[in-house]
Amino acid sequence: MAYILALDQGTTSSRAILFDSGGAIAAAAQHEFEQFYPQPGWVEHDPMEILTSQLSCAVEALGRAGARPRDVAAIGITNQRETVIVWDRATGKPIHPAIVWQDRRTAAQCEALERSGVGDDVSNRTGLVLDPYFSATKVGWILDHVPGARSRAERGELAFGTVDSWLIWHLTSGARHVTDVTNASRTLLYNIVKGEWDPELLRIFNIPGSLLPEVVWSSEIVGEVTTTLGLGGVAIAGIAGDQQAALFGQLCWTAGEAKNTYGTGCFLLENIGAKFVRSKHRLITTLAASAHKRLEYALEGSIFIGGAVVQWLRDNLKLIGSSAEVEALAAGVPDSGGVVMVPAFVGLGAPHWDPHAGGLLIGLRRDTTPGHIARAALESIAFQVADVLQAVQSEALPLAALRVDGGASVNNLLMQFQADVLGVPVVRPKVTETTALGAAYLAGLATGFWAGPDELRAKRSDDIRFEPKMDAAERVTRRARWSRAVERAKNWTD
Repeated sequence: MAYILALDQGTTSSRAILFDSGGAIAAAAQHEFEQFYPQPGWVEHDPMEILTSQLSCAVEALGRAGARPRDVAAIGITNQRETVIVWDRATGKPIHPAIVWQDRRTAAQCEALERSGVGDDVSNRTGLVLDPYFSATKVGWILDHVPGARSRAERGELAFGTVDSWLIWHLTSGARHVTDVTNASRTLLYNIVKGEWDPELLRIFNIPGSLLPEVVWSSEIVGEVTTTLGLGGVAIAGIAGDQQAALFGQLCWTAGEAKNTYGTGCFLLENIGAKFVRSKHRLITTLAASAHKRLEYALEGSIFIGGAVVQWLRDNLKLIGSSAEVEALAAGVPDSGGVVMVPAFVGLGAPHWDPHAGGLLIGLRRDTTPGHIARAALESIAFQVADVLQAVQSEALPLAALRVDGGASVNNLLMQFQADVLGVPVVRPKVTETTALGAAYLAGLATGFWAGPDELRAKRSDDIRFEPKMDAAERVTRRARWSRAVERAKNWTD
């Protein structure tokens, strides 16, 4: 069998990528799907569109490679995390649209829970903070707002899952209701110290245990795709939330190694080894994907709006016709002309955790051009990463370099500015689809497609390095101006 198939179900699109034994991309397909914003701060997806777009991508990728299911050794799944779906066990139909990780509708509930004094206990069990970003309050909202849902859940008629669970349920025609440890660790319901669903957390968030999927390791065979979907008989052998998959795909398997993924949001993870450590700077401690069937941990800084700011320039301001045009527009000016953008469209994530922050564009002048705004938008991504990395480095080993991946990492202007404001080299792999590659690695290791980690390290292609060029004084000045803008953006909405 010649390939591993990675299903990469993201926030704005579904992708399928076939990797060969050398870790190279043999074929790929991608379909965007619709975003729904029913109210300010609410973000939803159609679960059926997630499913159909992902299945069609898989079949399309096979067709482009001229491959058949028998040519595929295994499937690895990686997914947008924290997004929740609740469905009917009998019919497999969702009872409500998926509530997306960006959604802020439960901010008041999280604040009430924090005031009640349970925040420290929750963090000690989960490594997370009480924020609407995570899954538990989203599930509770569905149970409380869909008529009859809570009583049906208590009778065992409903199932809950993050997107990986939803896909696997349908790929196996309901035979497997599972999630892996990395996705479970994002729900606020999973004890990452003990490695189990936590009864006390279920009580705090009022979630019936009957909803929950079985938790499996990130690298193990969990089932086979049923024959009706064009992938009949192929084993599902790798599962990981997108950021943990990227950490694994970047070969950050040793404590002190870190990566940042530039997707819809930005997510910086540093491997901290096999010991749970709670952050002192409001970072997240999360479970990392492991090929060894053991609990391993990472510190994470979650940035809600990363590459999405470029989509905002395209779709809302109409400054560009496609996302790829932003680099040329931004490169048309030598700097941002004093313009600073804080893209707090859905609040601020780490290290601020302010769900009431509002987006801000400041420093505008009569001579401000679209190029200045585009450059400020790109710089906002790098500044947010710098804030998170500063927090990470205060708690973990200092970084010699930052590994990068994801869609926006192909933007050379952004990567150079990132190195400049960090003061450390930025290293981009030849294959930037490391989220999908990580899922493929996990599946391939579980099925013997690859013999072990040493083989994967040997196959890694040469990286591209961006060395910092900005002098230290300018770096301090630029970051200080950014920090002033962030303070002005905080606590904007009720």
